[in-house]
Formats: sequence, structure tokens, C-alpha cells
Amino acid sequence: MVGAGLGLDAILRATEDASPVESVDVVARNLEERFAACEVAFWFVDLSGQEAVRLPRAGAVDQARGDAERIPLSGSVYDHVLRSQRLYQEDGGAAGCRMVAPVTNRGDCIGALDLSVPYADDAVREAVAQAAHALAYIVVTDRRFTDLYHWGRRTTAVSLAAEIQHQLLPSASCCEAAQFTLACGLVPTDDIGGDTYDYALDEGTLHLSITDAMGHDTASALLATLAVNAVRGARRARHGVLDQAYAAHKALTEHAPRGMVTGQLLCASLETGACDVINAGHPWPLRLRAARLQEVTVKINLPFGVPVPVTYEVQRLQLEPGDRLVLLTDGMTEHAAPVDLPAIVHDTRDEHPREVVRALTGAIHEACGGSPPDDATTIVLDWHGRSGRRHSDAGADL
Repeated sequence: MVGAGLGLDAILRATEDASPVESVDVVARNLEERFAACEVAFWFVDLSGQEAVRLPRAGAVDQARGDAERIPLSGSVYDHVLRSQRLYQEDGGAAGCRMVAPVTNRGDCIGALDLSVPYADDAVREAVAQAAHALAYIVVTDRRFTDLYHWGRRTTAVSLAAEIQHQLLPSASCCEAAQFTLACGLVPTDDIGGDTYDYALDEGTLHLSITDAMGHDTASALLATLAVNAVRGARRARHGVLDQAYAAHKALTEHAPRGMVTGQLLCASLETGACDVINAGHPWPLRLRAARLQEVTVKINLPFGVPVPVTYEVQRLQLEPGDRLVLLTDGMTEHAAPVDLPAIVHDTRDEHPREVVRALTGAIHEACGGSPPDDATTIVLDWHGRSGRRHSDAGADL
């Protein structure tokens, strides 16, 4: 019987028994055996979000390095699938049908599973969707043990500064939870050297940070390393946003006395939406509430590492269900003369945050001729509140 054999649990067990570089092949063989699938392929989204890259099957990786199959992502079937997060089916008559499923983990679009099957009914569609979902977890787990999945996302040479910088970023640029959805992005991806974004979720709090180290080279990446890890260290010691800010300042003044980092730190209560904010010399956030976009004019303190006595002040921002908060580094505004960033935020108000990030970074990338002279980074946060449902009710201003 077609479709009999290994199920989802067995796929996971089989991948655990295989080498991390063979996990995708295990999923492919499972689909071939269960549904007589052919032309099974996994397509990554590259670091820049501009291309889809086909991962070679096991045994062909070394030969394929530098010669991986690539296509522009925009306008492709993979773009459609990742934007819609829906299974795509294309009937091919006697040749069967093609199916493309999103490989996504908690909103983080990793890529797409592409295959052809002799026929497709609801059971086959459900099995393919489950296999793609399982593949997302498999890739997230196995990329800790191999460079294969990192290599698969690189379509250009990566500078040393960018290599350091990428290790500072969360492994997923998007996260979905009941109370919020957030997405992050930065350009250029192959030569960054100063900007970072970070987030972490604990039992009752969402922590966010966005920073911009002075300069644009390996030295700035090292400054960012000090700042980000100082903030993380304080956060993981269960300290609040104020202690996190002073930890970043102390790390820079002690270990890089000539370096400075601007930044914005936020701690949002999942229960109430109350958000503690510290702004250290950073651009103001933008807030979209009930279709009205405005700057949130929090008080600006001195950057981390400035060689004078500093005082950081915690300010309160109340997030309401339906709010969208946009955090930017100055690279988004300094090189955006031809770009109307507020208009992009407003026009994409009904889109998922990852599409807003894509629109913002894409506009900067295009305005700078494909190579922004400085890092440009953004975080887009949608706040759903305790109900986990978005609505357009207007709340009180800051």
C-alpha cells in the first residue's frame, strides 16, 4: 500500500540514527518509500533572503560546494510558499503532481521541501506537511553539529567581521508565541561589522536588544561581542534591564575603553504588556497603533562605553494588543534618503513581521545599489497580549 511504512515518529528516530549531514536524506528516502516520491529536494533561504539554494543530497556535498543550484527567491514558488505558509500543489497530469511545503519552526522560515508524487489526496498532503514540519526541527537540531546548513545559506563570501557578528545573533531571526510575534533582520549579511539584534523569552518576560557598535570593521564586531555578551550574562543571571545596561557599559569601559556602542534594551511583561526601556544613544522606536504611526520619544541616555560617568534611566512603555513596535539602527535611516521608511511600515501593517523586515531591509539594500555602506538593522514586534489574538483597539499613548 502506498503511504505505508515509516511515520513521523519513525522519521525522527531514523534521523537520530543517521549522521547530521544525512538527516535531510533520511526524510527524502522516507517520502520516496511511502509515497513513491521523486525529485525530493530541500531548498534553503540564503542569508540575504534574496535566493533559494538547493541542498545537495548526501554524498554530493563536496562536489557541489561553490556550484549549488540557486534561483532568485522573489516571485518563485518557494517565495509564495514561505509567505503564505501553505502547501503548494501543482498537478502534472499523468506525470503526477508537484508539492512544495514550508519548512518553518516557530515562524522562522528555514526553507522549503519540494517533491513530486504520483497522486495526492488529503492523507498524502498531510503527510508531506508533517514531514516538512519535522524537517524544520531536524535542521534546527542538527545544525549545531555540522557546517552543512550554514554553508548552504551562503551565496557570497563572508568577511571576518560578519562571521563574528553572525555568531552573536540568535539562531532564528523570527519567533512566534501566544503573546507576540517578532522578526529581525540586517543588511548587508556578508560584511556586517557592528549591528546586532537579540531576543530571549523566559517564563514571564520577553527580552529584546538592538545595538550598534562604532565603526564598521572587525574592531566594531569585537565591541559588539563585549556588549551583547555582557547583556546576555546579566539577563541569564536574572537581572533586569537596568543591570543589563550597566553590565554592557562596564564591559566596554573595562575591556575596550576607546569604544562605544549605542543600544536599546527592552523587557516586556507577557502578562501585562508593560515594557521597561533603556535607550543608550539610539534612534527612537516607531509604534503603529490603530493604523497611526508615531515615534516613541523615550529619553535618550549616553551610549554604552562612553568615557564619562553615566546614568541609565528605565522608562515605561505600555504595549497594547494590536501594537506593532519597530526598532531600527541608524543605518536604516542614514542611507534611506530615497526610501520612505514610515510609509513602508504603514503599508505593510497587515503583513507578518518577517515580511515587514524583508520590505525594510530590501528597500535599503536596493536604495544603496545592493551594498549598503553601513549596517542597517531592524526588529519588528507585534504584540498580541494575553488573549493571543490581534485587534485594532487603540490604547493610551506613552
